[in-house]
Amino acid sequence: MTPFDFFVLSGLLFAVGLFGVIVRRNVISLFFSLELLLNSANVLLVGFSKLHGNLFGEVFVFFVLAVAAAEAAVGLAIVVALYRYRKSVNTEDFSLLRW
Repeated sequence: MTPFDFFVLSGLLFAVGLFGVIVRRNVISLFFSLELLLNSANVLLVGFSKLHGNLFGEVFVFFVLAVAAAEAAVGLAIVVALYRYRKSVNTEDFSLLRW
């Protein structure tokens, strides 16, 4: 694969993830879309790493994956707590952060 292929794939993943964040109202679907956005950034880092011929991009991808795993764990714990409180995972039903 050429670096251009990585950039196109990253752009497509980012577009799909952004579409999911804008359109979806289910919190779990929002988390999946956010993971797509993070993975598009990872693909872009790998593409730039291949373009420049060094491994700094691939090393940074491991750190991004670790942060994404922690974000998913904390986010899903919050979703479970909100589901126990509200009995729903739709964003329209959440008003806990409003005054």
